[in-house]
Amino acid sequence: MLQLSRSIVLPESELVVRFLRADGPGGQHVNRTESAVELRFDVLHSPSLPEEVRARLLARRDRRLTDEGVLVIQARRFRDQGRNREDARERLAEIVRGALQAPKQRIATKPTRSSQQRRLDGKQQRAKLKQTRSRAWSHE
Repeated sequence: MLQLSRSIVLPESELVVRFLRADGPGGQHVNRTESAVELRFDVLHSPSLPEEVRARLLARRDRRLTDEGVLVIQARRFRDQGRNREDARERLAEIVRGALQAPKQRIATKPTRSSQQRRLDGKQQRAKLKQTRSRAWSHE
């Protein structure tokens, strides 16, 4: 069981774990052991997720999310399979926890009159400075 919040728990049956051969350091041993972990979680068909959380996860523009709505996390940070498995589970939990809270609605604001005036004054001052740099060409 993967505890995401007080109300949301992902059972192990919804997580598909696959082991891969990791690249990187390790000598000849790295070619024989499958220490990298690929964790798959079907966001689209998961009965454990509330509808709002599922919608937020699917709306994310995340390259780890396939077209079929499956979230794929690869963990190969460590040389140990067990640590990589825990790392993948923690990263999955972090992603889902990020979707638990609805994003804060942006309130449209207008710049104040004084800030607009300061901006225009700054532009005029800059324009005058640049004009003084140019030479007055005479046509004699």
